[in-house]
Amino acid sequence: MGKPNFSDAFKRDAVHQITVRGYAMREVSDHLGVSTHSLYQWMKKFPAKGQSPSDQDAEVRRIQKELTRVTQARDILN
Repeated sequence: MGKPNFSDAFKRDAVHQITVRGYAMREVSDHLGVSTHSLYQWMKKFPAKGQSPSDQDAEVRRIQKELTRVTQARDILN
């Protein structure tokens, strides 16, 4: 049994489900029957439109900081 050969359209759709629609990497991996490693590679090859990989990294850092701030605020209130 050989390695499956997925079309670029299929790969772009998989990346779209993660980056735009917000599905979890594992969920997309399980649903499509591909490895998470393949999905990460596809995300590098087909970045979300309008965002370069460095823009995505900056956005992830911003969201992580915001999450930390909100979590701390929530913990203070409890």
